[in-house]
Amino acid sequence: MTASRELDIVVYGATGFVGRLTAAYLAAHLPGGVTVGLAGRSRARLESVRSELGDDAAQWTVIEADSGDPESLAAMAAATRVVISTVGPYAKYGLPLVQACAEAGTDYVDLTGEVLFHRESIDRFDDIARRTGARIVHSCGFDSIPSDLGVHALHRAAQADDAGPLTDTTFVLTSMRGGVSGGTIDSLRLQLDAIRKDSAARRIAVRPYSLSPNPNREPDLGRQNDFAVVDGKSIAPELSGWKAPFVMASYNTRVVRRSNALTGWAYGSRFRYREVMNVGSSALSAVLAGAVAAGSGALVAGLSFPPTRFVLDKVLPAPGEGPSEKTRERGHFRVDLYTTTESGARYSATVAAQGDPGYKATAVMLAESALSLAVGGAALHPGGGVLTPAVAFGDVLSERLRAAGFDISTRRLP
Repeated sequence: MTASRELDIVVYGATGFVGRLTAAYLAAHLPGGVTVGLAGRSRARLESVRSELGDDAAQWTVIEADSGDPESLAAMAAATRVVISTVGPYAKYGLPLVQACAEAGTDYVDLTGEVLFHRESIDRFDDIARRTGARIVHSCGFDSIPSDLGVHALHRAAQADDAGPLTDTTFVLTSMRGGVSGGTIDSLRLQLDAIRKDSAARRIAVRPYSLSPNPNREPDLGRQNDFAVVDGKSIAPELSGWKAPFVMASYNTRVVRRSNALTGWAYGSRFRYREVMNVGSSALSAVLAGAVAAGSGALVAGLSFPPTRFVLDKVLPAPGEGPSEKTRERGHFRVDLYTTTESGARYSATVAAQGDPGYKATAVMLAESALSLAVGGAALHPGGGVLTPAVAFGDVLSERLRAAGFDISTRRLP
């Protein structure tokens, strides 16, 4: 990647809700010597955002760029070392910017949780990015940093003990307080439309290795159900109560499996991964878990058909909407991951943070991902391509997030 650029980081979509939060975090935590630009369609709105960020941001560059104007995207990519994109839905707006960054050798991070967009990005731009050295890193927010770095932490712990490769591994969303963003709902709408209309898109969406470099080379581990109700005791003896499917499991699991494949199956050739969420440990947990599964299915079904979508659109958040600062500050999340290695050793990892996971915590994860690329140096993945957070950043981002107040820890279980 070309080192001599006008800027180190550009926040594209800086006038949007998460874009503003990301820019504000950078303004408050920017290392000395790192230069930042704000990009979007409206210079006036960008200047307004910049004026709210304090004296240190007063001289930040403002760049007019639009997803419908490839020349503006190419000029923006050529001017910076790293682009942060908060402009979704990514299937609708994201591919031209990925192309511009891949061709310019510019590193890129985003917040996508869209498997179809991610797959198309791999198919169209992975080879280009490998040639230019651009590190294209999707899913650098709540989807899928806790999943990807959590499993990376388990792998590192087992590796340090020479305990052997990982086998059955489960992510448990133990607790969370926060809302669903309008952008996430909008991305879901578009993806469901594509799946409903296109049989090839449906096959990608349901295939457990749909983001792998070569799905046909993945080990045959039998059926992997990414939307199951699970008895906690089957995850770890310490866990009680039944667990419900985690709504983003169908995406996050594919990111983690891609990490394993990109590293030559470093986690293990028998590595199986799933994601669930806690609904309590009472005698009613099985009923509650089943109700959550049914409710999630009903939401997807409702958004898939125009008559029910019309009703849901009246009550679900719209793109660009977000919670109040008070609500964002009160939010939190805690994820606990459990694994067993081929030698029988058991480990758990925790990834936790204060702040609404979809907004405040995501802005931190996204900004620190970009800073990892800007200042991480030789400790980062040395080559380009469409990478995952664990592969691109690994320990660099984990350390940066710990310094930002995140808990990313592991322990060996008896």
